[in-house]
Amino acid sequence: MGVIKVAIADDHKIFRKGVILSLRPYSAIKFVQEAENGQELLDGLAASEPDVVLMDLRMPQKDGIETTKIIAKQYPSIHIIALTMYEDERFVSHMMEIGANGYLLKSADPSEIKRAIIEVATKGYYLNNFVNRILLKKSHVRTKTIPSLNTEITLNDREREVVRYICMEFTAQEIAQKIDVSPRTVEAIKDRLMERFGAKNTAGLVFFAVKNNLID
Repeated sequence: MGVIKVAIADDHKIFRKGVILSLRPYSAIKFVQEAENGQELLDGLAASEPDVVLMDLRMPQKDGIETTKIIAKQYPSIHIIALTMYEDERFVSHMMEIGANGYLLKSADPSEIKRAIIEVATKGYYLNNFVNRILLKKSHVRTKTIPSLNTEITLNDREREVVRYICMEFTAQEIAQKIDVSPRTVEAIKDRLMERFGAKNTAGLVFFAVKNNLID
């Protein structure tokens, strides 16, 4: 992949400028838009055409949650990373379920923000230790519940293989080589599972798989 085009939406100008300045040394990343609220971001997306959006949650006019829903529906090729001060696991879960590809706290180092941008642009998602702890906690809580045959989620062997390799961060091409099918078949299986589980993107599929214990 060439230069990754990035937009940032945050109502604090000093923070926006700080993020942009801190990532300036990385030539693979280019900021093409900055906005102080969700509506301003949406108004400029068609012109700026970013690959990745760094999205604050609490903003005037249109907040990051509502804006993420709109982008996930209208611009599915744009990857969204929540960049926020909210550590509440409910926000993490909700953002990943409605279409975010990653979740970072504003205390993250510039090197992690850079890594997250590159990974969501190339792999479709970024899950750091903070998000993984929430996933593991939810998985642990779920194992204590009484299972119901009416809500049991099942996968065939091929689907389970694809989900497992996706969670291990392999690309469709790499997965295809491992299970001896075409990359198109891998993408078809992934798309089918995303539709079945209501996942908006690869990150949502990974989040769903871990939360529901679909992988070993």
